Amino acid sequence: MKRVDLNADVGEGCSSDAALFELVSSANVACGGHAGDEESMTRTVQAALAAGVAIGAHPAFPDREGFGRVAIVRTAQQIFDDVRRQVTALAAIAAAAGARLRHVKPHGALYHLAARDPVVARAVAEAVLAIDPSLLLYGLAGSDGLEVARAAGLRAVGEGFADRAYAPDGTLVPRGEPGASIEDPLVAERQALALVARGSVESICVHGDAPYALALARRLRQGFLHAGFRVEAP
Repeated sequence: MKRVDLNADVGEGCSSDAALFELVSSANVACGGHAGDEESMTRTVQAALAAGVAIGAHPAFPDREGFGRVAIVRTAQQIFDDVRRQVTALAAIAAAAGARLRHVKPHGALYHLAARDPVVARAVAEAVLAIDPSLLLYGLAGSDGLEVARAAGLRAVGEGFADRAYAPDGTLVPRGEPGASIEDPLVAERQALALVARGSVESICVHGDAPYALALARRLRQGFLHAGFRVEAP
């Protein structure tokens, strides 16, 4: 049977996390950069573990005011330290709960910079390698950043987005521009299936902070199962 991963960004203070865990196969847990603290990380990890969902870290630029969605000036060493500190904190919480991290997925501006800037991509990859070389690294499918991660020796997972519009060059339409977000579950399902059909997309993301996240996740899971996919973590 064909397989696809359905992931969600969680631990960001939203009320839909518990319901999302019943639908997704992987969770990207905010770990202190843009959102999250020890209490929220512990609660989120425990809920994901109870639901059998693969646990991943969602590190970001240290920018709570901008929710990690605004690029800030950081050296490669600072990015390395940011990622290592956040992922290590979540890994310790996961270990205390009897779980282990499965993957790392950068958040927001850090994610998009890593997709196109080899210096940023290398700093992120090296931080992940320093923590645990067996961790998977999620990134934008088809991006140069994934090739940097693979060259560094990591297993990179190509990701696509069901709830975000794509520009002609394969990048995401910036937030704030007309049509940047996809709220219609049917449109999101069609886009997700088309992305997965390309072969380079192994995981589809739903942003857990969106008010329509739960409706989209339900439709996506049903759509994948109807199309003959098994929804499971890579």
